[in-house]
Amino acid sequence: MTRTIKTREEMLAFAGETIGPLAPKERATVVTLSGELGAGKTTFAQGTALTFGVRETVQSPTFVLEKIYALEGSPPGGGFTHLVHIDAYRLKSAHELRVLGWEELAREPGNLILIEWPERVAECMPQDAIRLRFDIDGDARIITINDGQKNT
Repeated sequence: MTRTIKTREEMLAFAGETIGPLAPKERATVVTLSGELGAGKTTFAQGTALTFGVRETVQSPTFVLEKIYALEGSPPGGGFTHLVHIDAYRLKSAHELRVLGWEELAREPGNLILIEWPERVAECMPQDAIRLRFDIDGDARIITINDGQKNT
């Protein structure tokens, strides 16, 4: 599925439409956000945070690598207890993600994990991750969604 987004407001709304219906499962729910700088990954994360009632300012965690937000009860948290926003841009390997506690984060059913630059730590990404690709087309963003089904 693809979607064309033309404004920041549309991206925020799109995040809510995409992420809002998700519910916790046996392990963390992982959503990967791929695309070049400025393609809308962080804006999507901001829309997700708004959807789940996060009141803090959400910025790309490029330098801190990860930021964890506590989510309030259901709704707005929808059963998730934490929104985990990871930016893997500065990581050189999956090992570095594991050192940050990836295995524990990924085991926790209440975690909704958004990870920017997942290709840098691809071997850690679960098969059932929801994969979003953000491409720039002039002033628009084209988002391609793979809903966790393995590509063949």
